[in-house]
Amino acid sequence: MLLTTLHLKMQGNADYFITSGDKIRFFFEKGVFDDKGEFIVPKQQSLNKVGHALHAYEPFFKKVTHSPKVQGISMKLGLISPVILQSMYIFKQPGIGGEVTPHQDATFLYTEPLGRVTGMWIALEDATVNNGCLWFIPGSQHSGISRRMVRTPEGTFPLTDFTGREKVYDDEKFIAAPVKKGGVVLIHGEVVHRSAENKSDDSRHVYTFHLMESQDTQWSPDNWLQPTDELPFPSLYTK
Repeated sequence: MLLTTLHLKMQGNADYFITSGDKIRFFFEKGVFDDKGEFIVPKQQSLNKVGHALHAYEPFFKKVTHSPKVQGISMKLGLISPVILQSMYIFKQPGIGGEVTPHQDATFLYTEPLGRVTGMWIALEDATVNNGCLWFIPGSQHSGISRRMVRTPEGTFPLTDFTGREKVYDDEKFIAAPVKKGGVVLIHGEVVHRSAENKSDDSRHVYTFHLMESQDTQWSPDNWLQPTDELPFPSLYTK
């Protein structure tokens, strides 16, 4: 229990998230602990995700990320010098898996020019309307972005903040994108997407990672995620 309490306190630290880009860290679902740090759900159902450097340090996910199939998809997309920005294993736990509100990945992973980031979302279980599959607004990738999450000046708190404001989206414009186990969803960095709470009895595990076409692209120094000396953004086409 000491480890659990310590981990909970670490996750509560302001820099636990912002320094996770070159590490493998664990993020809990909201509401899985009581005020004493004790689990109120089974431990195996407490995690929201693991991130953000599985592609670099976990051998199995490194192999998957650099696999010929993934490289082949990237080549078909016309990516010349793609680099891997981040990776996550997302659990979407049964009964408590949290909602992901409408957003655009470029809000968090901003480049100049825009349009250089692609998400690969691999379903490790069937993703259905009942257990929290993705929903998209078709064509929304052509509308630009209205909000960014940026690092705040050093020495200030919080460590990140938002500039601009998220648009209000018409719920009727979202189209569900259920996918079978083993399927891959490609996500344009500017397409608006969301997923609902998982109120079902089934989990919805996925492995997902983001690629950036690095040729003629500037990665914003204001993004929360930054390459480090320990882990520069690795090339997709080399292992």
